[in-house]
Amino acid sequence: MVIDAFHLPGLPHVPTTTWSYGRGKGAFEIRVPRLTPALLRQQVRALGEARERALAGRPVAEIVAVIDRVAARLLDPADELRRTAEGALPAITHYSPAMVGRVLDRMAADWRAAPLRELLRSELGDPRVLDGFRPAPRGHGRRMAMGPRLAAHVFSGNVPGVAVTSIVRSLLVKAATLGKTAVGEPLLPALFARAVAEEDAELGACIAVTYWHGGDEELERAALEHADAVIVYGGRDAVTAIRAKAPAEARFLAYGPRLSFGIVARGRLTAEHAGDVARAAALDASTFDQQGCVSPHVFYAEEGGDVSPRAWAAMLAREMESVERDLPRGTLSPSEASAIRQLRGHAEFAAGLDLHASAEGTAWTVVYDPEPAFEASCLNRVVRVKPVAALEEIPPLVAAYAEVLQTVGVAASAEEAGDLAAALGRLGASRIAPLGKMAWPPPWWHHDGRPPLRSLVRWCDWEE
Repeated sequence: MVIDAFHLPGLPHVPTTTWSYGRGKGAFEIRVPRLTPALLRQQVRALGEARERALAGRPVAEIVAVIDRVAARLLDPADELRRTAEGALPAITHYSPAMVGRVLDRMAADWRAAPLRELLRSELGDPRVLDGFRPAPRGHGRRMAMGPRLAAHVFSGNVPGVAVTSIVRSLLVKAATLGKTAVGEPLLPALFARAVAEEDAELGACIAVTYWHGGDEELERAALEHADAVIVYGGRDAVTAIRAKAPAEARFLAYGPRLSFGIVARGRLTAEHAGDVARAAALDASTFDQQGCVSPHVFYAEEGGDVSPRAWAAMLAREMESVERDLPRGTLSPSEASAIRQLRGHAEFAAGLDLHASAEGTAWTVVYDPEPAFEASCLNRVVRVKPVAALEEIPPLVAAYAEVLQTVGVAASAEEAGDLAAALGRLGASRIAPLGKMAWPPPWWHHDGRPPLRSLVRWCDWEE
């Protein structure tokens, strides 16, 4: 089987190469383009023409309807789109089939019409401001919102689906969209773009998804030189490199590395609640195999409850084992497995540390560590449980990471959670969520503290 991992509607003939995956009956190939700067510029011109012809004047409600139909296909186990994604993504991404299925279910649900309409209302009030002038709040004339003519996206490959969410945001604000995929996940954005074209050829002509080797100066210049917005996902080096090449006048949105952690108050460490909290924490730490920016590295547990932090670490370990049975971790590279074995070796002999580890292999690791300083994980379901005497001790412990904090999962009373949220928000965290829901932010969350649609639009006010 050969699958095209690109969507280039402006190029009738695209030279390609193939990448091979799997073995035996499960073997397949994907085709990726071998683009030249001239071909990429041709595609960029075609995107601009398609936007003026079929997207700029199109009602946003129609765009939502097309995306909704594609999302419904991705949620349908019998649909060829879903079967292709489910069949190929485990081998490409190294996530387990169960994890790929979970990701498709949860993310595609956010691309349905109802969540998208809620996103538009949350961000813009009246979504029809994208279609023309609408009355402004409090009778202050009229206003209209306009997205970029061309949004260029550079995707990372750590979590399948994030790239599609970025494409969806672009389409909602009527931007022609060019996406560069990552070597670790070149497929799902291309499948989505092709499915949009199958549902609506004119809208599909406004999206191009392709791969090229990162750092190719000529191709990146061709991709970025006419972009009004540049959206980058990835590490510091990738963000810095693309920022240097983006047009000075373009809007630049970077989603770089982030760290997340969890908090458990003593009031939730009771015989009644501690097990449920451990299950919620295990799900947060296991989803995406801890590769997501929303994945917790550390759980701070408050002392003084019926269940001690040390005992709760053992409960968390049992729940990590249970989650592994239902939602197995994917395969690791030799270096990733080696990092976990080294960490386990240190924890096994270090004074004061308790090591809980999967009996076979490196599937999951929980370390009880009385040293309270925040410590980033080596990932792949490796977490630390650290005790604190009181919740107010936690913000100073993570202050050194303020610039890269993202999601904090909290199991606490409403009053305690409110106090923590205020302190952590001022410190730098951009999202506070109940423990157990860290992995699945709602479509309208302020991604890394920024509004997902309003960051892309500019406004025109009409003072009547």
